[in-house]
Amino acid sequence: MTFVDGVNRVARKVPTWAIYIAYLIPVPVLLYMAQTGGLGREPISALEHELGEIALQLLIIGLCISPLRRFFGINLIKFRRAFGLLAFTYVVLHLLIWVVLDMSLLWAQMWGDIWKRPYITVGMMGFVLLIPLAVTSNNRSVRALGQAWRKLHLLAYPAAILGAVHFVMVQRVWEIEPLIYLAVLVGLTALRLQRDIRQPARG
Repeated sequence: MTFVDGVNRVARKVPTWAIYIAYLIPVPVLLYMAQTGGLGREPISALEHELGEIALQLLIIGLCISPLRRFFGINLIKFRRAFGLLAFTYVVLHLLIWVVLDMSLLWAQMWGDIWKRPYITVGMMGFVLLIPLAVTSNNRSVRALGQAWRKLHLLAYPAAILGAVHFVMVQRVWEIEPLIYLAVLVGLTALRLQRDIRQPARG
């Protein structure tokens, strides 16, 4: 049995709900750390950062699933919806921390920051693109939308890139990690575009 066969065999045995549980564990852990001083002198900012970074990592994992099957034969397709919904959950939590704890529900100020601060504008654009994907991440929507569902969910690529750009822009200094995330997402998008150009009829 090859390595790929072993991975696929294990993947078939892992239930989808286990992915949800495993990736939701960091939420209470981070909240506890924020309350007990485990996130440093600026716990709200650190909590925002951690939740946003996990969201970006989950988006990347979800977008890697198709290339893994295409190029290496590793089949994790059954987990793709879970990673997408988990990514959206972390984006929502990231946004809620900003709205409730960072901005204290000061709606006028938040609206102003969305327009005046480019990194917030870019982040909000990415969030808006993710909303229709989360809403239609169910079997009923897949059946109802047909081929349009596939086209709609291509928005995951620009949404993820906007998230990575937001992550790069929010840093006070240039850091290698956000740039790596951005580079990986640009690469994944290029692979998808290459596939669509070669196989336009398949979507």
